Amino acid sequence: MSALVGAADPPQLLPAREQMAFTLGFHIVLVPFGVAFTFMMLLCHYRGLRRDDQHALLLAQRWSKVAAVLFAVGAVSGTVLTFELGLLWPGLMGRYGPAFGFPFAIEGLFFFLEAIFMAIYIYGWKGLPPWPHFCTGVVVTLASVGGTASVIAANGWMNQPAGVTVNNGRVVGVAPSKVFFNGAFWWEMVHMLLASYIVAGFMVAGVYAWGLLKGRRDQYHRLGFQVPFTVAAIAMPLQFLVGDTIARQVFDREPAKFAAIEMVPKTGNHIPETLGGIFVAGKVRFGVGLPDVASILAGFRPSTTIKGLDAIPVAVRPDDAVVSVVHLGFDVMVATATLLLLLSVWYGWLWWRRREVPTNRWFLRISSIAGAVALLSLWSGWVVTEVGRQPWTVVGLLLTKDAVATRGNLWPLFATVLAIYVCVGAGAWFVLRTMSRRWLVEGTDAVAVPYGPRPAPATDQRGRS
Repeated sequence: MSALVGAADPPQLLPAREQMAFTLGFHIVLVPFGVAFTFMMLLCHYRGLRRDDQHALLLAQRWSKVAAVLFAVGAVSGTVLTFELGLLWPGLMGRYGPAFGFPFAIEGLFFFLEAIFMAIYIYGWKGLPPWPHFCTGVVVTLASVGGTASVIAANGWMNQPAGVTVNNGRVVGVAPSKVFFNGAFWWEMVHMLLASYIVAGFMVAGVYAWGLLKGRRDQYHRLGFQVPFTVAAIAMPLQFLVGDTIARQVFDREPAKFAAIEMVPKTGNHIPETLGGIFVAGKVRFGVGLPDVASILAGFRPSTTIKGLDAIPVAVRPDDAVVSVVHLGFDVMVATATLLLLLSVWYGWLWWRRREVPTNRWFLRISSIAGAVALLSLWSGWVVTEVGRQPWTVVGLLLTKDAVATRGNLWPLFATVLAIYVCVGAGAWFVLRTMSRRWLVEGTDAVAVPYGPRPAPATDQRGRS
């Protein structure tokens, strides 16, 4: 990040960027579990009710406890992020708060709705009838999707601002619907939702893949692997289609970001697709070029003209470090996504052959680390989105150096936040590890059915309770 800060930038810019990158990187890990993990929990819940599958019900019950722990951690990290927007970026909130703050106000409503029904769902295992209880979980999942969509709306507005009337640098009019449903909203939202299913699916399946490798081949572990992995495998090809469409949207509407992604120094056609490499002194170094491929991907023909970095005004042109980071981030995202797609195809082939959870040990070994690969892909995608917007905070309206706080030393604040996150993360890991060990001791043979018959009350010799 230090390479992205120029000599003329405010001294607060580096710690502000470092802190924002760290806290966003931490929080984004939790988002897939709020959006997709609760959905997979409901799939098990539904299967358990429809098929009287006690193992599926036990999975849903245990997963709901994990979801509650991660929701609590996400609430802490999300609250810190909310305060950071005002503390680190007063130029953004002070100038464009009436527009930028609107999606976050909607997100707050979804957050409270999710929290309320999460509590009802957790405590409803022993106190609610089966299907009404299941419906409370549906509300949790829908609220998490709504909250994520609201945050994506705010991020999309930063990339493609709309719905604001600016006079002398001040917002004098806001069209809330246009702010929320900006030009980048729909594709970014679908891309993030699919990414959530992929990350959560592969990460959860990886836990049970490790258990299968250790010889735990009971129905409980097979189902714990099958449900999340199937969800992730279905989402992978859809993600490729959406990602390809988004790349063309960026080509049309965010030419500077696209030029950085493809490392295009000069405007022209027949642009090659560069694999790897870095950008030094306005030139591509150490990359492998595939002739005409970038132009073909952008416009379906080699003669497609791509705007290069030379078409961007010098004052707002991304520097070499930004271009290198964005390009390499994009390469990592595509490479990891391709590996996960191949793993999904392998899974489909194995399932088609035997109609059962694969037991191939090499497949299970790779599946056990697929979650880490998916998380790397998610982080890389957000690097492309956020760093690719630089030097803008709001494209065309507000430069990042004008958004950052201009007074005080932000390094102590960063150190404090770092300590808080380390403690919260360690606490969450300890709780989840303790729960996992207890469940291993309890085993899966005597499956407790949450809606099973309760024991009759004790009676005395006269038949009284």
